Amino acid sequence: MTIQNRYEFVYFFDVTNGNPNGDPDAGNMPRLDPESSKGLVTDVSLKRKIRNYIQLSEENSPGYDIYVQEKSVLNQQNQKAYDALEIKSEPKKLPKDQAKAKEVTDWMCANFFDVRAFGAVMTTEVNSGQVRGPLQLAFAKSIDPIIPLEISITRMAVTNEKDLEKERTMGRKHIVPYGLYRVHGFVSAKLAEKTGFSEGDLEKVWKALEMMFEHDHSAARGEMVGRSLIVFKHENALGNAPAHKLFERVTVERVNGEEGTPAAAFSDYKISFNADGLESLGVEAKQYF
Repeated sequence: MTIQNRYEFVYFFDVTNGNPNGDPDAGNMPRLDPESSKGLVTDVSLKRKIRNYIQLSEENSPGYDIYVQEKSVLNQQNQKAYDALEIKSEPKKLPKDQAKAKEVTDWMCANFFDVRAFGAVMTTEVNSGQVRGPLQLAFAKSIDPIIPLEISITRMAVTNEKDLEKERTMGRKHIVPYGLYRVHGFVSAKLAEKTGFSEGDLEKVWKALEMMFEHDHSAARGEMVGRSLIVFKHENALGNAPAHKLFERVTVERVNGEEGTPAAAFSDYKISFNADGLESLGVEAKQYF
């Protein structure tokens, strides 16, 4: 059953001595807002981590394939719908019969979790339509300014025998000593009707936000942790209050160190939210972790 309620959520995660999201236009330095010096993480980066967790946790589960994954060929992914429905595909065109065209797009939604959740433009050479997803994320931004560091590293091994006598290879790593990031998310019940995004799917998203960094450790992202998830659930599909008013109820207080300066640890912050009067607005709040 598709979700029947509108949701918004506030998600916090942090990084310690790692690069949460490198900027390819800046030599893979951590992304930065030049005006405030606060760190940024793109929605695309966070969606990638959700996809990866779902792929691990729901491996071989029907309906939980991932459309956008490493080294996937999108034309081949789109062709799966035509093969399953025994419909012949035409280059760059959906079937002329509207019912069949809808079948193709619906099949993609039913079988690929990320199409069902985030939407997708599947109008490639093999055209499977276009879907607007019910689950959307904004950019994450750090609570306080960050100070990216560039660390020199060396490689003790060489590639070729002829290089044995040469100096060892030098390299660079970019890290954020510490940063707590906040991101806002939105879930539309009306768009979920079109993709089939269900309550079960949504519960898996909440679990992914809690656990996805546990399976994303790398040399660049050694210590990233999901710290808190606060979800606002409306009584109906259209919603009962503006999202920004709900987000304003979630506050972050600096309890150690001076506000506006780089923090050193999660214990430097206190996250709280004000639930007073929410019931009268027709909104329920829940803190998942």
